[in-house]
Amino acid sequence: MKTKIAVLVSGGGTNLQALIDAQGSTLVSGEIALVVSNNPGAYALERARNAGIATAVVTKKQCGSQAAFEEKLKEILAEHGIEVIILAGFMTILTESFTAAYPRRILNVHPSLIPAFCGEGYYGLRVHEEALRYGVKVTGATVHFVNEIPDGGEIIAQKAVYIQPGDTPEVLQKRVMEQAEWVLLPQAAEKVCAQLQK
Repeated sequence: MKTKIAVLVSGGGTNLQALIDAQGSTLVSGEIALVVSNNPGAYALERARNAGIATAVVTKKQCGSQAAFEEKLKEILAEHGIEVIILAGFMTILTESFTAAYPRRILNVHPSLIPAFCGEGYYGLRVHEEALRYGVKVTGATVHFVNEIPDGGEIIAQKAVYIQPGDTPEVLQKRVMEQAEWVLLPQAAEKVCAQLQK
């Protein structure tokens, strides 16, 4: 039996696509059973449907509060028998009451080498803007377990990406995705799913 994975997304779903594409090659111990978004217009939902994966939409607005939102999320995950959760561009910070329910079972990918350029407010292009502003020569991506501290959980894997002369935040973002995030996330998902089967 494969470990059932839910991927939580808010936007385009490029990391989701990398996971879908890795199924059967890099990702063999787990399978994506559900894609959940807090944005009904997320293109990631389309990617999931194209791959024949079940989808669900849950918004804080429709639930009324963060606590109700997290309860609804737990219900949906339970209905689908989800064992591992992957945050792939999910733009909602989850509280301890949620993360504590899934110890060492929630993974997140962050577009820097943690502890650099991470924590609250560091997401999207801002991470790459800061890396370039500081003049670091090496950046990359990190996959880590999620706890109640933004980007504060134990690191599972990291991959370095070199900054090139003339990089813009947009160019750097694309290189970090292609060279690090899309490679690392399926590998880390496989590692966690395989360990759960032991």
